[in-house]
Order: sequence, then structure tokens, then C-alpha cells
Amino acid sequence: MEKHSKIFVAGHNGTLGSAIISELEELGYDNLITKNRSELDLLSQNDVEIFFKSENIEYVFLAAAKLDTLGLFTPADVIYENSTLQNNIIHSAYKYNVKKLVFYGSAWAYPQNSQNPIKESELLNGDLADNAVAYGLPKILGSVMCEAYNQQYNTNFLVLYLANLYGKTADFDLKTAKVLPALLRKFHLAKLLEIDDFDAVLKDIGTNDKIEALEFLKNFGISKNSVEIWGSGNVIREFIHSKDLANASIFAMNNIDFSDIKENRKAHLNVGSGEYLSIKELALMIKKIVGFGGEIIFNSNRPDSPMHRYLDSSRIQSFGWNSRIPLEKGVKDMYDWYVNTKNVQNSVGGGVI
Repeated sequence: MEKHSKIFVAGHNGTLGSAIISELEELGYDNLITKNRSELDLLSQNDVEIFFKSENIEYVFLAAAKLDTLGLFTPADVIYENSTLQNNIIHSAYKYNVKKLVFYGSAWAYPQNSQNPIKESELLNGDLADNAVAYGLPKILGSVMCEAYNQQYNTNFLVLYLANLYGKTADFDLKTAKVLPALLRKFHLAKLLEIDDFDAVLKDIGTNDKIEALEFLKNFGISKNSVEIWGSGNVIREFIHSKDLANASIFAMNNIDFSDIKENRKAHLNVGSGEYLSIKELALMIKKIVGFGGEIIFNSNRPDSPMHRYLDSSRIQSFGWNSRIPLEKGVKDMYDWYVNTKNVQNSVGGGVI
């Protein structure tokens, strides 16, 4: 990419998309194209095609996606929206001669019985976990689609498969947020209760109604004495900071072509931090960072993930990329940003990478 290249970041308001924008701007790229939902409906094939035809886009980071969580069950919406928007963008990128595209897969798209750390060759080698199908299948489809367009039309579409993503995120809604921001906010609220700062609790929740706030806290297992966490806490996860993934994305865009990896028959590379830990260990880390003195209660009657998930990132490392942000530092930075910058006003309802 040249500094003046026309670059479209789809999903620029999400955790990853916003990090890509920030990283590109820091590096001096000055021709960035973004569109809100009101400006461009990614679910409309016609609208997407008109956009690509008129804008002459050169490079695409396809970071738009609808997420699902253990506490929010919307599989039909996730399958429909993700399959549709990625199909529209990938096809238009081919049709209107985009030079290069980076799409994003997920560790959840690998088979349930994959051996950890998971290698890229595991893709399509078994069944997905039941609760991973809605999100994982569109990611598999997008990966295979990029590979097929590369083979048939000589495009240069790459796919990065990521571990659990965290960083500056818009979504701390406890109904929809991913595990790390959800845990961080739970411990923060518990800490506020512990130090008897209920005004700050009300502000965080976004209500002046004390009864409503107490009901909210009860529903999510938050008190001045304890924080409830769904599941056993034993599953192992790998986390990557959004700034690291943004850096890997730009590195791949500038340094890796499909021709460099096509002998492996797959258009994707794993991108992880290499730090693996259990949800229990993560909770203890966040508890220490926040400074909460109460207990952690693991509720095995609540939904839990059935499998460990962490990636073998040796292939992208062989091209010269490595993560730079240790998990504990990343979580500390995220917490400082949440406390000092993030203004949560509407968290009783809510939430997307």
C-alpha cells in the first residue's frame, strides 16, 4: 500500500476496525474510506456494488461482523448477516479490481476436537462445536471464498484467523460483550460497590433509578463481596490486543501475498499472542488490576464453552511478524481507558468485531 492508496475499512466502528484506522493514521496513510450503516448497507448487494464501482477502492480490510455470545442467542441473524455482507464485499472487491483484501476468520471456525495450539491445516477437518456453528460457518465460507477467487480469478485475498480479541471496544454491555471486557466491567462495578461509590455505579449503568441498578447488578452476579462468572473457569483461551491485530493486518497487507502461502491450499494465517491462560486465571488477573477484594464465584449451571481455543501462529511469525503487547499490560491499558475515557451511558441494553 502507498500512503495515498484508497483503503476501505469495513466495520470501522468495531474493536478491530477502529484499531486498524488508528494504526493506519499513525503510519501516515491518508486516504481512508469508512461508511456507517446509514451510509452503506453491507447487506445490500446492489448498494455494495455501487459503492465499489464509484469509489475505485484499492485495498480492503473486511473487519465488519455480527458477533454472538453465550448470553445472547441469535444464530439465524449471525449466519445471515455475516454470510451476506462478506459475500457482497468479496465479490465486489473482485469485480472492481481491488488490489488486495484482508478478511478475518476466528478460532471458533476450527473443529471442536482440534489439537491445541491449532494449526491452519485443521480447518474443515471435523465438526464445529454446537455453539460455534452460527459464527464459525460464515467464517469458513469466507475463507474458502477468498481461496476460490484467488484460484479462479487470480485475486490477492488473505484471511487472518484470530484468537479472542480485546482492546478499545464500544461494547461493554454485559448481555453482548465478549469475555474480557465483560469481566473487566463486572469487577469494576464490584469495586465501586466495595468502596461504597453508588453514584459511580449509577453513572456506569446509565440510570438514576437505584432499584433498576440493584436489579441489574443482581442479574449479572455483581456485589460488593463477590463477582459471579459463568461456567467452570477451566477453559483455556488466547487473547490478542486489537492494536496487535491491526498491526498484523497491515503487515500482511504489505508483506504477504496469496502466492506466498498457496502451496498450503489455504488462504489463511493464524494470528495470536502466544499467551494462553484459563478463564479463572484471567479473572484473577483482572481482579488484581481493578483492585477488587471480594470473591470470585464460578457458576457451572450457566453456559460454558466446551473446548480450549488457542492458535499456532508460527506461519505468520515466519514472515517476520510477532505480537508486541503482553496480556497484563494490555488489560491494564484497557482498564485505564475504560475508567478515564469510555463513557458508558446505555448499558442496560445493547451490541458487534
